[in-house]
Amino acid sequence: MSKLKMSWPNRISIMRIILIVPFVIVMLHVNDVPDHSSMSKHMPRYIALLIFFVMAISDAFDGWLARRTNSVTELGKFLDPLADKILITCSCILLATPSTAIDPLLLPKVIVVIVIGKDLYTVMGFMVIYFLTSKIHIVPCQEGKISTTLQLCMVLGILISPEVIRIFSAFVYVIQFLWWLCALMAVLTIIAYTRKGAKFVNEYEHGVHKVVE
Repeated sequence: MSKLKMSWPNRISIMRIILIVPFVIVMLHVNDVPDHSSMSKHMPRYIALLIFFVMAISDAFDGWLARRTNSVTELGKFLDPLADKILITCSCILLATPSTAIDPLLLPKVIVVIVIGKDLYTVMGFMVIYFLTSKIHIVPCQEGKISTTLQLCMVLGILISPEVIRIFSAFVYVIQFLWWLCALMAVLTIIAYTRKGAKFVNEYEHGVHKVVE
């Protein structure tokens, strides 16, 4: 029996999913260290920042590597956005919870609802399309890619905000603008995916799609 070969882009995506566990664990203790030394106080956040940075960079790298090596697979199309969705969901919840938020930028709960709602809507849409057509239809849209990039930048910006704010106090407003921009882009992504999903179902019903996509 031949062994199932796992491509390097898919391995990187799986690594990103695994790294979410230590990221969440460290973030749960981000405000636990007593304020007796600046370095030790911020150490959990620095570790979380490092892990998040590695995941963000690997997100771009695995997509580039898949295209470069012509190893884009259906599994990869599933794992890559799954890793993003889990990471963004965990990050938003942690940054909107007072005990794990990064002072002074407590992420508004409405932003969390919109961002996570977009991902839940996308997953539900995928399930509905599969139920109606019995076909796997995972086609990323430009709005979705922009939305994910903005969300990653938002989380990264919040994690580095204590240092940046000391130098540039207006950075608070930059991040606040960014998280509302993320919310707007999430809504636009929902609209874009709805149109693409409806189009796919309509074409399927008229016999356009004869093979699994």
